Amino acid sequence: MGAVTMNGDAAIRTIGVADLAAGAAHTPLLAAGGVVDAPVLVVDLDDAPEDLLAVAADRARDCDRLLVGRYAGSDIEDAPELGLLLDALDLTYVAGPHPRERTVVGADDLDDAITGFVAAVARNPYAALTAGQVLRAAETLPVPAAIDVESLGYSTLQGGPEFHRWLDERGPRPLPPAAPQEPVLIARDGDTLHITLNRPERRNAYGTQLRDALVEALGVALLDDSIGRVVLDGAGPSFCAGGDLDEFGRTPDTAVAHLIRTRGGAGRLVARLQDRVEVRVHGHCVGAGIEIPAFAGRIVAAPGTVFRLPEVSMGLIPGAGGTVSVPRRIGRWRALHLFVTAVAIGAEQALSWGLIDEIPGA
Repeated sequence: MGAVTMNGDAAIRTIGVADLAAGAAHTPLLAAGGVVDAPVLVVDLDDAPEDLLAVAADRARDCDRLLVGRYAGSDIEDAPELGLLLDALDLTYVAGPHPRERTVVGADDLDDAITGFVAAVARNPYAALTAGQVLRAAETLPVPAAIDVESLGYSTLQGGPEFHRWLDERGPRPLPPAAPQEPVLIARDGDTLHITLNRPERRNAYGTQLRDALVEALGVALLDDSIGRVVLDGAGPSFCAGGDLDEFGRTPDTAVAHLIRTRGGAGRLVARLQDRVEVRVHGHCVGAGIEIPAFAGRIVAAPGTVFRLPEVSMGLIPGAGGTVSVPRRIGRWRALHLFVTAVAIGAEQALSWGLIDEIPGA
């Protein structure tokens, strides 16, 4: 299955474009006992034979593994012949700054970037593979159906060994306290409905109380055609720190949880209200803190805002709609990079990728 190199604890398996076209990536994914064999392969794109690119792209679209391109050339935009294959791969890393092409992630150190990705997949292969599968499956689906696919993948991983390992490492946590005040504030000004997440003492974590109150507030806009604009923001130092970790692992029934995520979550509502919604974010936007805003028609981020999607590192995938909303803004390739590596990005990079729409004063 191509060359194997070691970089620290990460075993990096590399194949060429000719190998990919010949079927080198299509050996059985599962070994005895359901153990994943080589969940990610690196595809060397330098000096790729042009006559095999179309065949290699067809093979890549039908591959069970994550396929990550590696391009050390001077400028990927000077190699338009690679476009079809870049589109078919799960992600490609290139040396240098981020190109305009959203199938590609730029890296100051190409080998370090690939090593980091491969190591992250090795830690949570089931979650990483599921993230790649869901991104591909949901890419062309309508938003409600795509959210269903995400939630089904999330529910599957809730019963998996990686999430349970994360729970064990985290240790028992007490249930979060009841909100000392209204978890969401609503104000009407003319045709504008202003919604504010209002649990600053928990950095507006997307727990049950806040979620239900937000859904109720968004429902007001859906039912009232005289509301022409919805502005969503958050009180306190951060817009939203993501799912409330104190509630993780407490779902007694994953089937019911699936229906709550999909029919009782805020993502579908923001998507339905998309053209009317502006989200103003600040501080740390983790998990649901960017997954839900990414459905909105406009996101304005304060300078210094930081975005992160850590769910794969917990043995899960984004579960608040992020596998749908984020790739529709930045592409499934860069979305997979953010999901698997859990890397934090700042507002400037988020703006250049299209994850947000404005930084005031920038």
